[in-house]
Amino acid sequence: MREHELTIPLKERWGEGLVSVDEGEELDIRVRLESVHEGILVTGEVDSTYRGECGRCLNPIEEPVEVEFQELFAYPGEEANDFEVQDDHVDLETLVRDAVVLSLPFQPVCQPDCPGLDPETGERLTGSAGKEQVAPVDPRWAALQQITDQGNAAE
Repeated sequence: MREHELTIPLKERWGEGLVSVDEGEELDIRVRLESVHEGILVTGEVDSTYRGECGRCLNPIEEPVEVEFQELFAYPGEEANDFEVQDDHVDLETLVRDAVVLSLPFQPVCQPDCPGLDPETGERLTGSAGKEQVAPVDPRWAALQQITDQGNAAE
């Protein structure tokens, strides 16, 4: 068994959605390699930081990403395996990249109750400003609004 701690800067951006781990960002990797009968069992943790924008209000966000992974790198043989030991070495790049990218949020938010943007003005909504927002009336139903208003006036 061997344990290693590595700090590696990324050579390319990881992630394609609203958030990603940028090129040059450092990955802190703690990995444990154990020899087992079938191959080498790799267990580890990765820490880094992702950056992007909120999926509701488009404000910039920056959050830590922490991922655990475990995979068996099998010795070459007759069976096809996703990960194999190559010349007594294991290549962790694909394993770590997949673990980090899959842990990134699909719809990131700057805060859990982010109200988003106003659909009319495009400005960022904040908490309650003291006045109640009136829902816009669909123009196809506007004629019915006049009928209900007339009924109240007659009483």
